[in-house]
Amino acid sequence: MAPKAGGYSAKGNSAVYKDKSKPTDIRLSNINAAKAVSDAIRTSLGPRGMDKMIQASNGEVTITNDGATILKQMSVIHPAAKMLVELSRAQDIEAGDGTTSVVVIAGALLDAAEKLLQKGIHPTVISDGFQKALQMALQVVEGMSTPVDLANEDALLKAAATSLNSKVVSQHSTILAPIAVQAIRAVMEPIPNGIGARVDLRDVKVIERIGGTVEDTELIQGLVIPRRANNVNGPHRIEKAKVGLIQFCISPPKTDMDHNVIVSDYAAMDRVLKEERQYILNIVKQIKKAGCNVLLVQKSILRDALSDLAIHFLDKIKTMVIKDIEREDIEFVCKTLGCRPIASLDHFTAENLVNVDLVEEINEPCGKYIKMTGCAGGGKTVSVLVRGTSNAVVAEASRSLHDALCVVRCVARRPALIAGGGAPEAAAAAALARAAVAAPGADHYCLRGYADALEVVPSTLAENAGLNPIETVTELRAAHAAGAGASAGVNVRRGRVTDMRAEHVLQPLHVTASALALATETVRAILKIDDIVNTIN
Repeated sequence: MAPKAGGYSAKGNSAVYKDKSKPTDIRLSNINAAKAVSDAIRTSLGPRGMDKMIQASNGEVTITNDGATILKQMSVIHPAAKMLVELSRAQDIEAGDGTTSVVVIAGALLDAAEKLLQKGIHPTVISDGFQKALQMALQVVEGMSTPVDLANEDALLKAAATSLNSKVVSQHSTILAPIAVQAIRAVMEPIPNGIGARVDLRDVKVIERIGGTVEDTELIQGLVIPRRANNVNGPHRIEKAKVGLIQFCISPPKTDMDHNVIVSDYAAMDRVLKEERQYILNIVKQIKKAGCNVLLVQKSILRDALSDLAIHFLDKIKTMVIKDIEREDIEFVCKTLGCRPIASLDHFTAENLVNVDLVEEINEPCGKYIKMTGCAGGGKTVSVLVRGTSNAVVAEASRSLHDALCVVRCVARRPALIAGGGAPEAAAAAALARAAVAAPGADHYCLRGYADALEVVPSTLAENAGLNPIETVTELRAAHAAGAGASAGVNVRRGRVTDMRAEHVLQPLHVTASALALATETVRAILKIDDIVNTIN
């Protein structure tokens, strides 16, 4: 009988699947594609990791060693490789740091899984074995963590500095780490009857300015608006200011898009101009009556937020005006100043204005910006002004600061720190290797494979620092086997294995725990795939 469609052939009452090699080929193809992505960013791991230069199609160049940034901009076609890009993004959202580590660990786990598949172990058995290994590894990592008091600024500084040491701007970690810690401590809200604190990173506004060096980066307890005042002859510095945020325009009303007004004679034109003048004058009179001397105007897409005549009148009443406040910035501005946006002229009254101690326009070679400090009724927000010599430097400093902020946020959410330098991975690998000896059946191989895969982190740190990876990992294994303490890790500066806690190399427990959990989850998902089906459209 001829074989039926779908690769099945009927023989008696049973149907036998003919193409048995296809699932294996698909699985190996997925593993190899994902490993290629992992290998591409492996050299970027750690303080001595290399940087990548990313060139966009429009010619824009980015220099970074942040795993999430590299993978986000990398052109990836294979669907399994895209899963590793998603993995890096998930780690960035969950912890904010460890985006390179999570992909490197996933790549090593896939390599271990490939060797186990070649031994003839079923993918489901490997998947379940890896899940057991993950639970053991998390217990070890949590067991070596130490609780942190959020009032202890020193511990938070060490965690932020460890994160920054692997970045392009690592030489400026002594400036950026304290800024990150101060910013998070200023905006965090303690959880009532709970451990840790709530932190919303949207309360920290990072503004990039070209000019100066990274050392000139500053934290401002107030509001920074990265644009100049729109006055011609108005004030540039106002003390004891009364600030109003409006969502209407101070310009003549316009018709709808598809309508025109035709003026046939000069008398009618004069009347139109007179009405326009009177309309604007009424708005400005109301602003003066309320006592407002700093006016923020939301950006309008339908017409100009300010006409030239409006600026002329506002100059006369000595009111500083800043237009084109972006719609997405309104919430932050309102929270910082403690004000409400005013949607119509009728509501523009003295009660809806807020008091600010000082509003000034700062003039710099690269342009002007507005700085507001002393917002008495404002909420818990801060602004960070990141400076640098070029676009690339400023962008990388901003990304590095974001990672440092995320690290401090992780400590605030889950106040526990562990040693860095590959120490938690080495401790977990040592514990799993001991557990594998007594494990029955296929679990023995899975635990052993998982343990070997975790050693990729210390091995890569050593390799990127120019050390002998085999020698370093062997020395690290010996230190953990001898029970010298779970804090032994790779010291890339001294080129040997030392106690990471003594070196003040600390990282949040949440970053490592999240990296292990997400990497294992992704590897299990890739192992379960045995076919790739394309859709019709």
